[in-house]
Amino acid sequence: MRLIISILLIGAAIGAAAFGILGFQGKLSRKPPLELFPDMDRQAKLRPMEPNHFYANGVSSQLPPAGTVARGEPIQTTTGAVYGFEDSPVNTGLVTGTTNFVELNPLPVAAEMIQRGHERFDIYCAPCHGKLGDGNGITKKIGVMPAVANLHDKRIVVMTDGEIFSTVTHGKGLMGAVGPLMPTADRWATIAYLRALQLSWLGSTNDLPAEQKAALK
Repeated sequence: MRLIISILLIGAAIGAAAFGILGFQGKLSRKPPLELFPDMDRQAKLRPMEPNHFYANGVSSQLPPAGTVARGEPIQTTTGAVYGFEDSPVNTGLVTGTTNFVELNPLPVAAEMIQRGHERFDIYCAPCHGKLGDGNGITKKIGVMPAVANLHDKRIVVMTDGEIFSTVTHGKGLMGAVGPLMPTADRWATIAYLRALQLSWLGSTNDLPAEQKAALK
């Protein structure tokens, strides 16, 4: 019995001490709160132009790493056009200053680019859309995604390159966003390969140059 009373008295003493230190919820006080977990509310930092010993030159303000493009900073494309990051058709798929999608791929299309796009397509697109782009990828075959778009459907064939870029970047419906996984240039390269794939399915001999038509005869 004495043991139980002792335990209760000790508990009451601990509780009284806790309330005395921490106070009741909602109680006003001019004293700083007792923080068991500060959650990084206060942390060391470097102020601009303040001397420090972290960097070799002893200056807090440092130039950005090579190749860094700040948002809003003008950049120059391979065609020589200069845009801000948010206004660049290469980065947004939109005509500068509008909400309209660009009609054609803003990057120069070459054989190397299409080959790169082929590789990226097989990695990121083929599991769902199939290597032929017909919507018969492995996810459909095993029943994970019973409905997958056929990339040779007319509605996709007539889409602008900019709209396809937007869909690839941000995702649509059941399709997840690929933008965080694939660099910008690779997305445009994938679109270039997709156009070549569509042409191989839907094109005709009338699309061939004259010398290739003659070779067929």
